[in-house]
Amino acid sequence: MINVGIVGSGFIGPAHIEALRRLGFVQVVALCDGTLDQAQEKARALNVPHAYGNVEELLAHPGLQVVHNCTPNHLHAQINRQILAAGKHLFSEKPLCMTPEEARELVALAERAGVIHGVSFVYRQFAMVRQAASMLRAGSVGRLFAAHGSYLQDWMLHETDYNWRVDAALGGASRAVADIGSHWCDTVQFVTGRRIVEVMADLSVVWPTRKANVAGNQTFTQESAAVYEDKPVTTEDFGSVLFRFDDGSKGSFSVSQVSAGRKNRLSFEINGSERSLAWDQEVPQQLWIGHRAQANQILTDDPGLMNKDAADSAHFPGGHIEGWPDAFKNMMAQFYRAVQANAMPEKPLFATFHDGANVMYIIDAIVKSHQQQRWVRVEA
Repeated sequence: MINVGIVGSGFIGPAHIEALRRLGFVQVVALCDGTLDQAQEKARALNVPHAYGNVEELLAHPGLQVVHNCTPNHLHAQINRQILAAGKHLFSEKPLCMTPEEARELVALAERAGVIHGVSFVYRQFAMVRQAASMLRAGSVGRLFAAHGSYLQDWMLHETDYNWRVDAALGGASRAVADIGSHWCDTVQFVTGRRIVEVMADLSVVWPTRKANVAGNQTFTQESAAVYEDKPVTTEDFGSVLFRFDDGSKGSFSVSQVSAGRKNRLSFEINGSERSLAWDQEVPQQLWIGHRAQANQILTDDPGLMNKDAADSAHFPGGHIEGWPDAFKNMMAQFYRAVQANAMPEKPLFATFHDGANVMYIIDAIVKSHQQQRWVRVEA
């Protein structure tokens, strides 16, 4: 068994634990949170045997081999540094860090440490996304013409929607682009096999001031008697980006956290010289295949119908529902196969620190493009 520690027990920490337990050869032995009391309470609830109130004590846990960093954004870089310095394999939530400079540093530290390193870009792990990537690589889509799509949510729609991500000091200079646009960029780069090298962005803050609940209750709670204080907002709620790939093909995407009714809709369309492909995360088991001279198709995630190099990402016969938790498990399975082998794969299917850093460079270019109102190259 591989012994794992988790740092951070908010929404995403338990999702990591659930996925790891489904693998069968990984055991979560310790959990760390902001205080020992918080860690002990969460560890009891999640049936984790050991709890720690700081990262140093967690890293000293006997036999610990891998650590997952599931903390808020502003803590990622420093905690990632600590884990790498301890020589532990490391799986970090996204974003990898807060700045391009930190990204370069963490890639270098991970390479120097010689550990297995991964970043939580989960959407590339859906069976139909893997199928789309396989079709692109096999040449069945033809020459890449364009990629476009969006990632739309509504959890920041109201003026009273507020949490730590709105604060640039905690969430970063970008919110919608960094939080969800990062997933779109990683997914589409994975599918196409191309890199985004230049961007032109226009970002929008729809609530320049938001009302934060003074009691500390955050988004998703509704209280008629709540008392609010005004908080200035500098991070974007909505944005549109034109981009250019490294092969000269082009595309665009929009991100929004203020689109009423859209809960978590990442969608993309790829247009090639032979056919088009489209996928929607809210209907994840279908891949739309568009044709010019014949009827369009809907391919579902039946392993018997998928390309052989993608079929292992669908675990049940066609018609059996698989979704986000299953994609999360796929991501963990690929990472932990590398941990078992104690070697990074030549072409990892999971996102590495290199991929996490690449997306940080894209986000930085998007922010600069909006500020300067011009095309900006993505600098590594």
